[in-house]
Amino acid sequence: SHHLNLWVQGKFDSGVPGNLTLLVRFKLHIVHSLHDLMNKEARNTLRDSLRQTRHNITSEEQTKAAQHLCRAVVKQDIFIQATQIAFYSSFDGEIDPMPLMQRALADGKSCYLPVISKDNSNQMSFAPFHRSTKLATNKWGITEPPLPQIPVSPMSFDVVFVPLVGFDKNCFRLGMGKGLYDRTFGFKPANHSRLPLLVGLAHECQLTERIPTASWDVKLGAIMTPEKIYRPDTT
Repeated sequence: SHHLNLWVQGKFDSGVPGNLTLLVRFKLHIVHSLHDLMNKEARNTLRDSLRQTRHNITSEEQTKAAQHLCRAVVKQDIFIQATQIAFYSSFDGEIDPMPLMQRALADGKSCYLPVISKDNSNQMSFAPFHRSTKLATNKWGITEPPLPQIPVSPMSFDVVFVPLVGFDKNCFRLGMGKGLYDRTFGFKPANHSRLPLLVGLAHECQLTERIPTASWDVKLGAIMTPEKIYRPDTT
């Protein structure tokens, strides 16, 4: 009757004694922690392998890939209809979106590039890019435009072209490990249809069978290579 009285008083969750509930929660926490740890190790191993694959692409192949990618993307409605587009400065063997950004500027679209905060390397914002914009190299070797006086909201873009280390056919992305894009666009999972559309740009050799996912990962709306377009709803 003592247990029954406690249950009636709301001391237990779903009729399970309080100390047992805590034990179950603790065990679940251990399981989730082990899963995250194993996933982190798997992601790091996969990241190292795919970065090396990306590094093996010659400069001539990189130039051709960027041109082929540009020709493929400009035919898509997501590019044609967009007026506010965020790009990135290629780094560490990433496929170069510069030919695509030059085309966007020629078409009168507003273009932006990411800027990593000097005070907090875990924060990223965006700044306008024009033909006359002077870029500076940050401490990671990535070129950036100067920050505007008025911050640019990540919700203001139609399309954001996202760099990546690896991807799978479900459009899960493996980045460099800092989580900048996942944090910046963390509002997306709650409303997948909300703009901007996040589109990964990659070489075909960056495709892998499965990306070990983490709870904070933001799934991309599409991934484009010079050869193919991947969409999560068509795989």
